[in-house]
Amino acid sequence: MGNVIKSVGVFCGSASGVGYDFASEAGLVGAHLGHQKLSLVYGGGQVGLMGAVADACLNHGGQVFGVMPKALVEKEIAHPNLTELIIVSDMHERKAKMATMADAFVVLPGGTGTMEEFFEQWTWGQIGYHRKPIALLNVAGFFDPLITMLDQMVSRGFLSAQHREMLLYASDIETILNSFSTYEHPPAKGYSQG
Repeated sequence: MGNVIKSVGVFCGSASGVGYDFASEAGLVGAHLGHQKLSLVYGGGQVGLMGAVADACLNHGGQVFGVMPKALVEKEIAHPNLTELIIVSDMHERKAKMATMADAFVVLPGGTGTMEEFFEQWTWGQIGYHRKPIALLNVAGFFDPLITMLDQMVSRGFLSAQHREMLLYASDIETILNSFSTYEHPPAKGYSQG
């Protein structure tokens, strides 16, 4: 049974990064979403990887919905040309709104904010708050150390193998979107004493 994906939430940096052309990869994601007529749901900024993914999606016929707390509209430099900019009260509301709007999530390189958004959505999936797929776009091996850490969580008994396997990852957006279409959500996390 395939999943119907109409909108993709993207978590990514408001910086462009160094040592690799991460912005071009973000642009490829946006272009692909636009070509596939998949709506982009993201943080609403026009700088860094955020701006690159939004611009490319818009330039390729896609709809782009930004979600930004009112206190960050000026700091994060809100994108002026979105299909819609949704201004919310705080970061908690931003993440909850994005979780509601998106059918799946892709995580691009970024900093602590990106990681915080990623881990919250992945955790929500593990405990059954939603059944949406989430994937790391492992550009230039950016997430290799994180993947190693997650595998250690499994080997040390802090993360179940089935919940580790629910996190998808690939180095190209086409593979990720294909994996979304066949994604099967595992049972919600259970707890035991001892």
